[in-house]
Amino acid sequence: MNGIDTFRALPGAVRLLLVNHLVGHIGFYLLVPFLADYLLDDLALSAAVVGIVLGVRNLSQQGLFLVGGSAADRLGARGVIMVGLAIRALGFSLFAVGGSLPVVLAASVLTGFAGALFNPAVRAFIARDSGAQSAQAFALFNVFGNAGSAIGPVLGTVLTAAGFRISALVAAAIFAVLAVVQWLLLPARPVPAHEGGVGTDFATVFTDRRFWAFTLALMPMFALQSQIYFLFTLQAQDSAGPGHGPAAVAALFVVETIAVVALQVRVTTVLARRPQRGPAMALGMAVMGAAFLLPPAVAGVVPFEGNSVVGTVIRIAPVVAAAVLLAIGVTAVQPFVNEAIGRFAGTRLTGTYFGAFYLASGIFTVVATSITGAVLDHTGGPLSWPPSLLCAAAGVLSALALLRLHRRNLLPGPAAIRPELAPVTDDNTPSERR
Repeated sequence: MNGIDTFRALPGAVRLLLVNHLVGHIGFYLLVPFLADYLLDDLALSAAVVGIVLGVRNLSQQGLFLVGGSAADRLGARGVIMVGLAIRALGFSLFAVGGSLPVVLAASVLTGFAGALFNPAVRAFIARDSGAQSAQAFALFNVFGNAGSAIGPVLGTVLTAAGFRISALVAAAIFAVLAVVQWLLLPARPVPAHEGGVGTDFATVFTDRRFWAFTLALMPMFALQSQIYFLFTLQAQDSAGPGHGPAAVAALFVVETIAVVALQVRVTTVLARRPQRGPAMALGMAVMGAAFLLPPAVAGVVPFEGNSVVGTVIRIAPVVAAAVLLAIGVTAVQPFVNEAIGRFAGTRLTGTYFGAFYLASGIFTVVATSITGAVLDHTGGPLSWPPSLLCAAAGVLSALALLRLHRRNLLPGPAAIRPELAPVTDDNTPSERR
């Protein structure tokens, strides 16, 4: 089954959210990559202050994932998605009109909080509505997100020629339109009954030992995936040589995105033929870890002399190949991780489980990247063995932990269309649309 057939086979509400994911990533990435330059050049803020502004956005998003997930369970994913999209539109609007530090800080907090609302809510909605097709739905979720991440900066480059504020207004308009579209087209779903308060929900999630064993095993997934922005970027710059660093980094991201878009559905389709997901996720983590061994292994073999375009391409080829290998590992593991979270959660606490997983993974990613940076500083640069071996070890240990969970039968079982997870037929009645 190809990507188009997979998309058509999904419930209408899931297809809508996949398109929403694509357009939302376009709106986000046409603005955010250019935000630092705007703050530094147009607003004349110091680099330290810019770091605070950007850090506040990340903290308000990652730190509040659990809040957004819980809100989706208690209030309904549809409403939380719409509110999150509207808040992001407001935040981007503040970037367009704001010319002072308090305003841009408020904009950063709002845009981050918005992501903390709609990200777990969207995943919870997809997990519940897609049922036995959950892995395929999350495979396309990854494809649409990567496609939007590639299109957004291209559009942003065009718009920034007219000024950053134009880009901010366009991004705000995109999210405002998406909020309206969800209100008009995304069907309402019954909110499961909850016994006790939010504290009871949190107690259920945080005492689920099987889920936390799974979470601990998979936390390296995002930490390794984020190295495309850190370790691999530094390796590409070092390999490229003087004058070719930016082009090398651009090539790295383009090729990695193409690999995900081209391979995701195929890889998921092949691996999903086996009902047990543990070996597939373990394979993906092992491949992600192995990707980090390629650049330092080839660094001493490929000559670094000369600064021609051909020489640069040859020198950065190992890093680009490593990024492709990392992407293949991601395609093998990520859809099944999201599928598994939905199965751990059932229907009552789906958003809370997603929020807890992404919160823990976000914290681990910050810590792991800091440790990788510290190792890099003290061991001879990005192409030295220690930082790469650290990342490779994380991938291998994650794979071994997943295999252990699989053998002990602690992972969710094969997909089954249980009544509470069966896709709900869209209803076009007015009461269902409000």
